[in-house]
Amino acid sequence: MLTAAQDAVDLAAGMLRTRLPGVLTAKGDRDMASEVDYAVERAVRSFLAERTPDVGFLGEEEGAAGAADGLTWVLDPVDGTVNLVHGIPLVAVSLGLVLAGTPILGVVDTPFLHRRYHAVRGDGAYADGRPIRASGVSRLADAVVAVGDYAVGEDADVKNADRLAVTGRLVPRVQRVRMLGSAAIDLVWVAEGRLDALVMLANKPWDTAAGVVIAREAGAQVVDRTGAPHTMASGETLAGAPQLLDELLPLVGVR
Repeated sequence: MLTAAQDAVDLAAGMLRTRLPGVLTAKGDRDMASEVDYAVERAVRSFLAERTPDVGFLGEEEGAAGAADGLTWVLDPVDGTVNLVHGIPLVAVSLGLVLAGTPILGVVDTPFLHRRYHAVRGDGAYADGRPIRASGVSRLADAVVAVGDYAVGEDADVKNADRLAVTGRLVPRVQRVRMLGSAAIDLVWVAEGRLDALVMLANKPWDTAAGVVIAREAGAQVVDRTGAPHTMASGETLAGAPQLLDELLPLVGVR
């Protein structure tokens, strides 16, 4: 399965490096998919259907196919479409393998940063084939904390009031707050120790499936805003060293 995933992500990353975003399709208020989003998803879906025909598939752009109650591939073909369209290189392909709501394998490629991350549950996390470990920072005051994008679309004002309040509580207590525009990069950079923690008050399975298993295998804890272990059904995604999450959770709180 890891070999199939790596080969599928090779295909996707190559397409992103060699194609322009193309025509944009509106998905809602200030939300879009590019022509290359759809092209990558269709190519990976077709490739994996041939290589792993008994495994289901869920893609961000065109939904689910095949068995949904067993092993399922979960793909974000372009995590960071707005970044891609604006020429910002913080873009990722994210492919996870999920069993019973829990990611067990993940591959994340950053095609414009030329770095590949992967993990299989129980076997550690790797960047370009070398083992990686999450940050050892133990105090929130020393931590660089990523926050997820603010909301657009329906109920954005309500959602953003909550997110702005959380950001406001973080700013005076952490070393710095960062917003990168790619959940997959947030999670693998937590895994690699470039970020010390992540607070994302949203969760879509294609955004997090691969990154969650990579972060966990690197030694980070990944939970929802109640502190319960994160699953694909979680409403939020918090990641970091356990001691940092002990400080973060009271600031995030249960909405």
